[in-house]
Amino acid sequence: MTLARRGGAEFLGTFWLTFGGCGSAVLAAAHPEVGIGWLGVSLAFGLTVLTMAYAIGHISGCHLNPAVSIGLVAGKRFTSAELVPYIIAQVAGAIAGGAVLYLIASGKTGFSLQDGFAANGYGDHSPGKYSLLAGLVAEIVLTYFFLMIILGATDRRAPSGFAPIAIGLGLTLIHLIGIPITNLSVNPARSTGPALLVGGWALAQLWLFWVAPIVGAVAAGWTYRTVFDDASRP
Repeated sequence: MTLARRGGAEFLGTFWLTFGGCGSAVLAAAHPEVGIGWLGVSLAFGLTVLTMAYAIGHISGCHLNPAVSIGLVAGKRFTSAELVPYIIAQVAGAIAGGAVLYLIASGKTGFSLQDGFAANGYGDHSPGKYSLLAGLVAEIVLTYFFLMIILGATDRRAPSGFAPIAIGLGLTLIHLIGIPITNLSVNPARSTGPALLVGGWALAQLWLFWVAPIVGAVAAGWTYRTVFDDASRP
């Protein structure tokens, strides 16, 4: 499979993650009488990854996340030569997903980007008003364990065919933990799409949602490779 086709798969997959996950938060989380709440939003993010893992996992590996790609490089599961094209495709997909979501959401009377548009934030822009330090630690720790789940579930010693389920449920779990803290990112691309539309504070705080997930992902890649990986694996 050519790099262009794999990049196209990453674009579509990250579009789906951003549109589906953030869309559930923007369009359905607090809808009158049938709002899905944080539980529903958490499940929606997990389902986007689970469905795309089965749809494009055999094409591109279904990273959908610059931190995942970087963590897989650190764990020697992905080549660094293809890292930048993957990240470009992922960020472009997230921006496109956010743009389409905006076109839909802005069709409702009273819609305003000032409501947050599912952007990630800390301090006054944290759903639970958590501090910068709390957000930084949460994003690092939750990304670390998300990558450990990915690396373990896709290890050749793991049961075959079940990785998408473990990874999707893992993402659901960390959203249940992290939404009150930062609206949960663990994905720089997913954070970038909404932040570009919201602007202002969202762009000013976007650095954390690149730095923290990358730190957590690199730490997990190093941990799995040096402690748990099969030394006999080519």
